[in-house]
Amino acid sequence: MLHDMTTIEFVFVLLAALAAGAINALAGGGTLVSFPMLTAVGIPAVVANVTNTVALCPGYFGATLAQLKDLQGQGRRLRLLIPVSALGGAAGGVLLLNSGEKLFRELVPYLILLASLLLALQEPMKRWISQRLDRMTGSETSAAWAALPAGLAAIYGGYFGAGLSVIVLAVLGLTLEDTLTRLNAVKQVIAFSVNITAAVFFVFSGKVHWPAAFFMAGGALVGGALGGRLAGRIRPMTLRWVVVSLGVLVAILYLLR
Repeated sequence: MLHDMTTIEFVFVLLAALAAGAINALAGGGTLVSFPMLTAVGIPAVVANVTNTVALCPGYFGATLAQLKDLQGQGRRLRLLIPVSALGGAAGGVLLLNSGEKLFRELVPYLILLASLLLALQEPMKRWISQRLDRMTGSETSAAWAALPAGLAAIYGGYFGAGLSVIVLAVLGLTLEDTLTRLNAVKQVIAFSVNITAAVFFVFSGKVHWPAAFFMAGGALVGGALGGRLAGRIRPMTLRWVVVSLGVLVAILYLLR
């Protein structure tokens, strides 16, 4: 039986989703806000993770639409990487649902620490990839080189998801030759494929807390729009380090519980 939430708990979850949507639009890492709030109001960890994945899918769709123009001419690599990502997302979802509440709850602080580390490395990773791509010349490399590591990243994304974009961008930057802008667009498609596949799988699992998911989806959409309006007023790097610090604090609290 799913946890019955009070009105104030719905308000907290809605505000967390609003913040997550804005954070994802500005700097990334919104899951480090929305997922802990779901567990804080008493939702079991597996249900919280499943609900979070389903609720935040519209945000990934919006991010993909925003970069459609940068996907032109990349059909060949997408025809390979989208199915690989979808299969990985489904595999990660299966692993999550078969982990059991106790095991997943024990892994949560370490997953949050990993996601916080990935978020902290996001900008240095982008700079390194950009410098690497600037030095490279020659014919375009095959997307087959990215398939296996992208598939492994997708499994992680289906299982937890926070920090997935950083992992995928690193994989693409190491295996493909292109501009950072175009690789970032492919990253968005892969992240969307992973999350939507896992979400579709979760919808039929009986683990989604639907009232919370609907509130969160609405909050995330509004938050994303607000984040877009605030893009020129808030430094992404500052916000990112706030989220990283929050993630580390939350992980420590989980470990102490």
